[in-house]
Order: sequence, then C-alpha cells, then structure tokens
Amino acid sequence: MRTLALRRGARVVVVAEEWYDAFAVVTRGRVQLELRDGEPGPVLGRDAGFWLRGTGVRALRNPGRRTARVRVAVRQLPNDGGTNDMSQVSGRTGHTHRLRGLVGTGLVATLVATVATTLAAALAQAVGVDFEIPDGGETIPLSGFAVVTGFFSVVGVVIAVALRRWSNRPAERFAWTAVSLTVISLVPPLLTGANTATTITLLGLHLVAATVMIPTLTRSLCTRTE
Repeated sequence: MRTLALRRGARVVVVAEEWYDAFAVVTRGRVQLELRDGEPGPVLGRDAGFWLRGTGVRALRNPGRRTARVRVAVRQLPNDGGTNDMSQVSGRTGHTHRLRGLVGTGLVATLVATVATTLAAALAQAVGVDFEIPDGGETIPLSGFAVVTGFFSVVGVVIAVALRRWSNRPAERFAWTAVSLTVISLVPPLLTGANTATTITLLGLHLVAATVMIPTLTRSLCTRTE
C-alpha cells in the first residue's frame, strides 16, 4: 500500500502496469478522475473508494486548494478463495460514510425542527395562546418546546440509523414508523384539558416538527440506499 500526495492542481498519470487491480481511497481533500478520452470525470471526496481496473481512468487530479491524499493498494486474492480483503474495506468505508452522512443530515434537521417549533410557539404566545395546562396548573415555557422537540427529533435520527443498519427497506419502514409515532403524539394534547387555542397550537407544533424531520430523513435514507 502506498500514499499519493497531490498538491493544488497536481495531476498523476495512471500507469496500467503499476495500477493493475489497484483500489484507492481518498483520505484527505478531493480528487477528480480524468477519463481516457480526456473528459473530466467525477470528483470524489474524503472516504470515497474506487477501483482503477477497467474504469477508463487515465489520471488523478486535485481540483481543490489544499493537498489531497490517496491511499492505493493492489488487490490480492487469498489462496483459499475467501472474500477479497479490499472488497471488505470498500464495503466498510462506504457503509461508514453513509451512516455519517445520515447522522449529519439528521442533526441538522433536528436543529431546524427545534428552531421552527420554538419560533412558532413564541409567535402563538405573542398572539394570546397561554399554553396553560389545567391538570398541572403550569404554563409550558418556550424552552420546554425546544427541549422536547430536540429530544424526540434525536430519537427519530436514532431510529433512522438503526433501520439503515438492519432493514432492507429503511426509507419505507422509517416513514411508516415516524408517521405512526406522530399520530400517537397527537393524543396527549387532546387529554390535557387545555383550552381550545392551546390544544390546537400544541397539535400544530407536533406537526411542524414532523414536517421537518420525516421528509428529510426519509429522503436521506432513499438517497443513501441507492
């Protein structure tokens, strides 16, 4: 195994004799593949792995400003006919990259949902909704909406990651699960005994968070399982 360092704008020619059956992984920066016909190929980011044999790649370029690094290994098949080690590395690398992307998307969506719900609650409070719960004699503070929304949104991200890991149809199962849990979450506001304005607003806030989280995570699961 060897490591290539490509400075800004650098180009490395792929020599067939030296790169035969080679597998490469981008460990830093970005690398663009240059095709045999001279046309620019895809730009690969960190943790992206690719085979060079039979792909029509004639050179690697660094299109970024900072030095890019690529680790290159030649595939070696074990004598017992077992699974190719490099294939296992490729699978693990791709799987880890997809999970990280899903978690990152989920956390961003969680932040958006929390902010949107809190702002909506503040607007409702400004127009006269008191958020008073008669059973406990307490008023729900704005921070309470932020905490609850953030907590259950993170739970949704955990469910998405688990389905991505163990289900063969993660997007479909996540959408079904998330919608079901959202429907269940609409029951407690109806049982609090709060006035009509507070009850309707609480129901609406649940739907605001669901509208942000469910489509975002479902699309992310669809994209990352193709």
